Amino acid sequence: MSEKRINLQNTPDIEGVVARSVSFDSDGVNLKGVLYAPTRVASPFPAVIVTGAWTTIKEQMAGTYARELAARGYAALAFDFRGWGESDGAPRYIEDPKKKTQDITAAIAFLCSLDEIDRHQISGLGICASAGYMAAAVVEKKEFFKLALVAPWLHEPEMAVGIYGGSEKVSKLIASSETENAQSRILLGASVEDESAVMHQVPYYTEPDRGLIAEYDNKFSVASWKPWLTYDAISSAERLTKPLLIVGSPSMALPAGVAAYEARTKAPLQRVWLGEDVSQFDFYDRADVVAKSADAVAAFLADERY
Repeated sequence: MSEKRINLQNTPDIEGVVARSVSFDSDGVNLKGVLYAPTRVASPFPAVIVTGAWTTIKEQMAGTYARELAARGYAALAFDFRGWGESDGAPRYIEDPKKKTQDITAAIAFLCSLDEIDRHQISGLGICASAGYMAAAVVEKKEFFKLALVAPWLHEPEMAVGIYGGSEKVSKLIASSETENAQSRILLGASVEDESAVMHQVPYYTEPDRGLIAEYDNKFSVASWKPWLTYDAISSAERLTKPLLIVGSPSMALPAGVAAYEARTKAPLQRVWLGEDVSQFDFYDRADVVAKSADAVAAFLADERY
């Protein structure tokens, strides 16, 4: 394996970064997170809330990027959404964009309450599916300073129909999520062998030395299909006025969504595009890709032109 292909495993420790467990309330639900902070600069720190791909938890890509940003001088919060990981909340394992957006708004209220945080310099970083949730939260809450998206998955309902096999299949998935027992019908999130898994033979999620870590729930409630497939992640574009950074590549999962978002927003936009060899999953934990992406995010947040 060449050096550039080394993957970060389970968000390893980084020198100059300290971490502590935190918890905060979101609509009456106790959420658990980890706040990473730099040791080489004084507080109050500029801060970033980091959220990851669908079905994931704080120990995966959210924690990876939070550690990297802390090493670059930012306090960074990674947390588990309600019903996932160590956080409370029932029903569990539902990919609900609206509720996850609410959790992000609770996270910024929590950071604003901490003396060690510069409340005028709190930004959001959304990775993959949570890019839409983070963008919506940044639009909604005036406390957010800037918005950064890495390998964003941004779909609208019409786009989801094409991605998930056509209108008939999507209609059946949505109908399945509206049945009486949908919340208790739990599918396997990812698997190499099980073809019924939501992500069958998908990289990262099915690899024990990458995303398939012990902490990962690896579950998906059937009740997720309606809120996920009917979600419009691009609708926030026209309302976004805060500076926006998008880090991606030609080989990312959904470049069409990025193009649609860019076409509709009038926000100050910076675009950092990596090479053809960088896949969606490389953004999650490939060491050189994470480093380049974190460098781009840190530089954007510090850029006084925005």
